[in-house]
Amino acid sequence: MEIRQLISKSNFFKGFSVKNSELIYEIGTLKKIKKKEQLFCEGDKGYSFFLCVEGKVQLSKTTADGKEIVIRVITSGELFGEVILFENNVYPVTATTLSETEIFIIKKENFYGLLDQKEFRNEFFGLLIRKQRYLAERIKYLTIHDVEDRLFKFLEEHYSHETEFKLELSKKDLAAAIGTTPETLSRLILRLTNENKIMVDGNKWKII
Repeated sequence: MEIRQLISKSNFFKGFSVKNSELIYEIGTLKKIKKKEQLFCEGDKGYSFFLCVEGKVQLSKTTADGKEIVIRVITSGELFGEVILFENNVYPVTATTLSETEIFIIKKENFYGLLDQKEFRNEFFGLLIRKQRYLAERIKYLTIHDVEDRLFKFLEEHYSHETEFKLELSKKDLAAAIGTTPETLSRLILRLTNENKIMVDGNKWKII
């Protein structure tokens, strides 16, 4: 998909007009990154935010005892690092590529320059309000639905209605994606297997 379309369909700029998506495109830079490279580290000063064009990027945090916790896995069409636009100037997580990845880099100072334009600013603030509503709904979703519901919802969203597929994420990354721990996910997979609801062989899954 073309970068301009990815911008307007991204989790952050979804619904942006063609004109304003073009303005963002004009201030960005496309770059290819090798697998297992760090784009930024937790605590680094942030000068840019990013759009994943192709590939996968893992966002993680380090606990006080040195344990790495996966927060989220970013895929094509998703924006990340945008927190530096609103909070302090440092990244709260570490971003590492899980595969050869193509990213679109947007410098913070250039984006602030676009906010000087009234039409762009008004549309952007409207998007922020909608994003707030989405986050509120997401919190409600995590509160209402149990882990099993969230697992099957995730599989449906990513693999449509396929009953057999190869899961590209590790258990740790899948657990992070559905808002649970790897240990809880392992117990859930074991239970669902015993209940004859799923079959799992490595990364091969079958929904029964």
